[in-house]
Amino acid sequence: MNIRQVDRAGDRDLEDLCDVLIDCVENGASVSFMQPMTRDKAMAFWRGVAASAGRGERVLFVAQEGGRIVGTVQVVFDMPENQPHRGDVCKMLVHGSMRRRGIGEALMRAAEDASRRAGKSLLVLDTASADAERLYERCGFRRVGTIPNYALLPQGGYCDTVYFYKELSAAG
Repeated sequence: MNIRQVDRAGDRDLEDLCDVLIDCVENGASVSFMQPMTRDKAMAFWRGVAASAGRGERVLFVAQEGGRIVGTVQVVFDMPENQPHRGDVCKMLVHGSMRRRGIGEALMRAAEDASRRAGKSLLVLDTASADAERLYERCGFRRVGTIPNYALLPQGGYCDTVYFYKELSAAG
């Protein structure tokens, strides 16, 4: 497995990222999209992310296996002026066929390292997935609380979300 930061996404990167997002949404991940998850909707999303990463507003990491992207995570650095120390972790996605192989943890380590290099001392995130909650806790994130009926599941119906944070030390 190879983890790399994507500063300029090529066509192959975008296609692979679409595959991961579509797989996750179609399998019930509450990551801002409703079913059916179309390739056009996924491509528009990833083009926007790539443009934002190109402007330095966020970092985008991908995990590759066998030459294909199988997972991804982002940290948004474009925060309000009173929050220059904070980053938001978002769209931590691993293709369903590649889970439980350490990919999520490796992506989170890369996200934390990049956040430290960018001078961030606090990361926050939220999730509606029990599996993701366990991952974040293993990575040292602390649970803040649950907000009921926060969003809709991709197939409809409300889901709760759980917020987490992690204070970053300079050394890791």
